[in-house]
Amino acid sequence: MTAETTVAFVPLLPWAVLAVLAGLSATIVALGLWRRARGIVVRAAALAILLAALMNPSLVLERRDPIADIAVVIVDDSLSQGIGKRRARTEAAVAHVRASLARLPGIETRVVRVRGGAIGQSAGTRLFAALDRALGDVSRRRLAGIVMITDGQVHDVPKTKARPKAKGTDRPPGPIHVLITGERRAGDRRLTIVRSPSYGLVGKPLGLTVKIEDFPGSAVKRARLTIKRDGKAWRTIEVPLGREVRIDFKLSHTGPTYFEIEVERGPRELTLINNRAVVSVSGVRDRLRVLLVSGEPHPGERSWRNLLKSDPAVDLVHFTILRPPEKQDLTPVHELSLISFPVRELFDLKLKEFDLIIFDRYRRRGVLLSTYLRNIARYVAEGGALLVAVGPKFASPLSLYNTPLGAVLPGRPTGRTLVQGFRPAVTELGKRHPVAANLTAGGRSGKWGRWFRQIEVSAPVGQTLMSGIDGRPLLLLNRVGKGRVVQLLSDQIWLWGRGYEGGGPQAELMRRVAHWLMKEPELEENDLRASVRDGRLEIIRRSLEADPSPVTVTLPSGKKKTLLLTDIGGGRSRAVLPVNRAGLYRVNDGKRSAVAAAGALNALEMAEVRATAEKLRPAAASSGGGIVWLAEQPRPAIRSVRPGRLTTGRGALARTTWLGFRANRDYVVTGIREVPLLPAILVLLLGLGALLWAWRREGK
Repeated sequence: MTAETTVAFVPLLPWAVLAVLAGLSATIVALGLWRRARGIVVRAAALAILLAALMNPSLVLERRDPIADIAVVIVDDSLSQGIGKRRARTEAAVAHVRASLARLPGIETRVVRVRGGAIGQSAGTRLFAALDRALGDVSRRRLAGIVMITDGQVHDVPKTKARPKAKGTDRPPGPIHVLITGERRAGDRRLTIVRSPSYGLVGKPLGLTVKIEDFPGSAVKRARLTIKRDGKAWRTIEVPLGREVRIDFKLSHTGPTYFEIEVERGPRELTLINNRAVVSVSGVRDRLRVLLVSGEPHPGERSWRNLLKSDPAVDLVHFTILRPPEKQDLTPVHELSLISFPVRELFDLKLKEFDLIIFDRYRRRGVLLSTYLRNIARYVAEGGALLVAVGPKFASPLSLYNTPLGAVLPGRPTGRTLVQGFRPAVTELGKRHPVAANLTAGGRSGKWGRWFRQIEVSAPVGQTLMSGIDGRPLLLLNRVGKGRVVQLLSDQIWLWGRGYEGGGPQAELMRRVAHWLMKEPELEENDLRASVRDGRLEIIRRSLEADPSPVTVTLPSGKKKTLLLTDIGGGRSRAVLPVNRAGLYRVNDGKRSAVAAAGALNALEMAEVRATAEKLRPAAASSGGGIVWLAEQPRPAIRSVRPGRLTTGRGALARTTWLGFRANRDYVVTGIREVPLLPAILVLLLGLGALLWAWRREGK
């Protein structure tokens, strides 16, 4: 506690009136002096005493408690600070600054750490935002100075020379000193994603543009670029340095596709983190083009059409064979309302434009020649999708199996058509397959409605997901070459759509079948998938057989963790890992791999990792602060200076030798004592005494 004495005036009249009285008094005194009147000096003293009394002076004694000044230390803890010796220099500088400030009287130190790379933080290193928060309750009169310990890669530096302002003031907060943790003139190679699509149509050409740069420059002209697609090696190319290069690709499925791009090590490297980049492109289908060929009218034909037309994403082309070539009824051609079947256009010229071909109770009728059926078999082997729903004719000599298409069908007919009521059931394998697992039950009894006809097959290949009469195969799935085939050995799934005996999951089953045929990742039976939701990495493994093997998770930092998965039914096992760092998480179980993205894939603070003072130089120079490279001067001197004095040695633009913090010496008044300097009795005695003395002088 300290004491301070001051003189205060509490005028009895307004200052304007006192000024007029003082002017009149001065005029009278001046006139008396001009005329050399006797006693004029004494009269002037009397007037002065009266004016002083009207000013009402008093002696004020204040008891003051000093308030500590605030020094703010902003510490950059972003990802780029982990390069080389930067982290060690940072911690050493924090300890040095805190110890030095502790030796200065009347300074309180606040340390604020700014972490980058967390989920939801994609704006880079934001030191000035942290500074604004730290100054939220600090008056300008208390701010001694600011220290920023960083590599200089700051992404929220004010664009103008104006700096953050303390609360309740229009003036800048104080000197901003910058301690750079990196080395001058460091070299590095950097991979930049210049342009990339966020989404694209499946099967359509797309492209992303990359650029590779060497700093500060090298004699190397080209570099090798390795690209992984969804965790698997995809392409290796050589690209020129310093030029934008376009990489063309096509998406093969809906949902996210991850491209991991990595350039080989350069001649000088600070870190290899910015030699890698990840691009996520979400695939969407424009429309699913489906060709439905019905062999003959039957009750389920309309059900197939309604099911496909109800989906706005399906572009359906439907033909029913009503007039086969052998039909001869002598009807004139000009009276026929039926259009001719465009066989060559559909099954030769434009066959590959369809995503899915469905045969519904089709039989050999001379419409599709063996050449066209062979085209369909080739279409499947090259990656196409085929769904065959068979009827009674499949068990006859006119069966579609007795054509070139039989080479891709998973079930061979025995010639028997079984006619009796049965309830379709999911097989043990189907309970683990995503196409049939966890299908919802229907009907009042919780069971699916019955069907009444099934075609018997022998030695089916592929996967049997549903069974019918006496456990015979009912729904078969198989892979043929690059394509896929599904065979439904009954023509009565339409009973589910009509709600017979409560119906069944017709729409859901057909949706899953179509997605499996389209190779959608979520319907893969042996698959490893990973996703990040609500701060957790969720790993799901699907397998047709129990798989107890653990998975290895590679974190964005490069560290690895091993997790055991827990069986959750339906052929799925699951593991969860909390995550708090943005980046790409890689999962591998020895057979399969998956990737998942959390937050920003390519952290902004890792885009440029070379230490620099240029970004913060304007803020430091305009505030009177200094810049120190810790690699050259690890322990800069810290001094206390009075407001208005220089706060750096040699200035901000020259090599800084010491850093200054303002000693504001602010205080809080805890008590006041006021003593009048001119009590009324004293004024009366002095005034009357002066007037009497003046009267006596004038009377002589």
